[in-house]
Amino acid sequence: MEAVGSIITFGRYDWRVLDVRDNKALILSLKTIESRAYNEVLTDVTWEDCDLRRYLNGEFYNQFTEEEKSLISVAQIKNSDNPWYGTGGGNYTIDRIFLLNIEEVVQYFGDSGLLRNGNSKNKFWLNDNYNSSRVAYGASGKASWWWLRSPGGDNRRVAGVGRDGGIFIGGLGVDDNSGYVRPALLLKLY
Repeated sequence: MEAVGSIITFGRYDWRVLDVRDNKALILSLKTIESRAYNEVLTDVTWEDCDLRRYLNGEFYNQFTEEEKSLISVAQIKNSDNPWYGTGGGNYTIDRIFLLNIEEVVQYFGDSGLLRNGNSKNKFWLNDNYNSSRVAYGASGKASWWWLRSPGGDNRRVAGVGRDGGIFIGGLGVDDNSGYVRPALLLKLY
């Protein structure tokens, strides 16, 4: 069984094990995999209808071999509202590949309590002593900011994690193509 915090190779990527439950490991790509917009058009959109979800569960998923695909579990994904702005996260979705949300990043990378307690709604960023644990690097070795699936201050913006590891709760425009993709999935363990 894989240990939480360990690095595993699956498909063409290295992944960090975030959690292990019910014979499944929640894994997150160790590095960002590519730069891509959350949605091609600047419009109100949630995870359920965004272009990035279609890409991850289509073209990206299809890069895995049939044997690897058989190990990727189908997951029911809760799309929570933005915790500071109340922006609607949308319906639950069924996905094989997904992005983490704000709450999951706090849960798996460290919880300073600021998400729940220490910030007023007029703040855009969550900066705390866990920033360094959230920094992600791309293939170039440079830190890159990465998308989350949580909405930002409205549904034309989406939350993400900055190059310095701060969480931008207010979000960036859904059509911003400078954001990087850091996919997650549930891997079956036998």
